Amino acid sequence: MKSISALKTTLLAAAAFGAMAAAPAYAGGHSVGACLITKTDTNPFFVKMKEGAEAKAAELGVSLKSYAGKVDGDHETQVQAIETCIADGAKGILLTASDTSSITTSVQQARDAGLLVIALDTPLEPIDAADATFATDNFLAGELIGKWAAATLGDEAANAKIAMLDLAISQPSVGVLRDQGFLQGFGIDLGDPNKWGDETDPRIVGNDVTAGNEEGGRKAMENLLAKDPMINVVYTINEPAAAGAYEALKAIGREGDVLIVSVDGGCPGVQNVADGVIGATSQQYPLLMAALGVEAIAAWAKDGTKPENTPGKDFFDTGVSLVTDKSVDGVESISVAEGKDRCWG
Repeated sequence: MKSISALKTTLLAAAAFGAMAAAPAYAGGHSVGACLITKTDTNPFFVKMKEGAEAKAAELGVSLKSYAGKVDGDHETQVQAIETCIADGAKGILLTASDTSSITTSVQQARDAGLLVIALDTPLEPIDAADATFATDNFLAGELIGKWAAATLGDEAANAKIAMLDLAISQPSVGVLRDQGFLQGFGIDLGDPNKWGDETDPRIVGNDVTAGNEEGGRKAMENLLAKDPMINVVYTINEPAAAGAYEALKAIGREGDVLIVSVDGGCPGVQNVADGVIGATSQQYPLLMAALGVEAIAAWAKDGTKPENTPGKDFFDTGVSLVTDKSVDGVESISVAEGKDRCWG
């Protein structure tokens, strides 16, 4: 079943939110200063996020400075960037945190200094440590690919051998949300939903970490194949990790009989769905997250307006769509062609 109603709803809400922040903020023509702090500056997801922020900043007359960790998990560089933004007199920070709990002390310092802090994509722990969060429903993103994988396997889902290729050890995180959503969607009982790896279902071969890149995905897949070479389902935190997993499977001649699912919806990832490398991926919209974040900082600087959450959620939901050309009953999806129209990177 194919539907884009949820995405349309999100975009309409985004348009309404955007109208609230349609003008640069300071009286007298002074520029509003804003910062974007991402986990890395190489992952296509964060590259597109930066592009979205820069385009909206140019439109609204906001002066944007961008910072990034050296690698995914580089917490200290992000802390230093927050300190720099405070010292520079920025009015707001857009943040994708590498360490969702440890960063909160620095975030509070920024808020105490009068900055609006918005988490993008990755909620802080606790989520209200930031003034607002603009994100994909990452649990739903995982749940969609879990449901799709189980429905695709049919009766054989009961005999699956599943490799879980996660992001990093840090928990809770966006990676935990995707991991746990996938397992629930597949029909596996969760342990503590705030962490991965404590499930007891024998279908799970194991978990390994990838750092969200292709080389990490390849190594993690090799490690889990050494544990059980008959793995036939692979959950991956993102599409670069999925590409690495595929290469590890290809090296042993098993690329054609293992189901790989992922999350992101970047153009290379959607192309990998078209090529059969990935069976299905959950597409998210980083450009929208970043653009809305810049609008929120402009509105905050103008009159102290803060963004509101999506009704029924504790964050502003920027939407998610399952992308596959092998749709299954009971799971909403869009085609690869539609996914290519909306992809990024």
